Amino acid sequence: MNRDLVTELINALTILPGVGKKSAQRMALYLLDRNKDGASILANVMKDAIESVQRCDSCRMLTSNSLCRICSDTSRDTNKICVVESPSDVLAIESTGGFRGRYFVLLGRLSPIDGIGPEELGINDLLSKVKKDDVNEIILATSSTVEGDATAVYITDHVKTAKVSRISYGIPIGGELEYVDGTTIARAIEGRVEINVD
Repeated sequence: MNRDLVTELINALTILPGVGKKSAQRMALYLLDRNKDGASILANVMKDAIESVQRCDSCRMLTSNSLCRICSDTSRDTNKICVVESPSDVLAIESTGGFRGRYFVLLGRLSPIDGIGPEELGINDLLSKVKKDDVNEIILATSSTVEGDATAVYITDHVKTAKVSRISYGIPIGGELEYVDGTTIARAIEGRVEINVD
């Protein structure tokens, strides 16, 4: 039996977030009928990315090198680390141009129900990095959800050698950073507040 590659491509495109059947059909038909060169470039870059992209050895951002472009940038402030939940959060903050420090990507947030604890988030790696790199401020940019707040509290309780601040709540409660506009994120970073533990 012959394969129906058009249908297979449409179905494959629906795995992308926010892409339904009709959008996938439009994309597939555009790539196959009007822009085969673009489709070929897309396919080649996707193949290379799948084979080569890994986690940065320092911050856990996605990169095709051992260190991502941010960790490799010697002009960045190594004394400040912004802790985020996902690579998309790094991109959201970077798009504002309002932060010139480094990052640490947790790849999630504490959720005991889902079996996600401090080990799964690499919090020990973060704490080691803070000591080793002589970090003097950690900016917590976890989401404004119950799990995001719990993650921020846990990290705050375990950091002994640096000031800990939290981005201000210009981010809507229950909101995810990747969906917030750049101005709001920049203001939240600027308006961060120190977390005092007594």
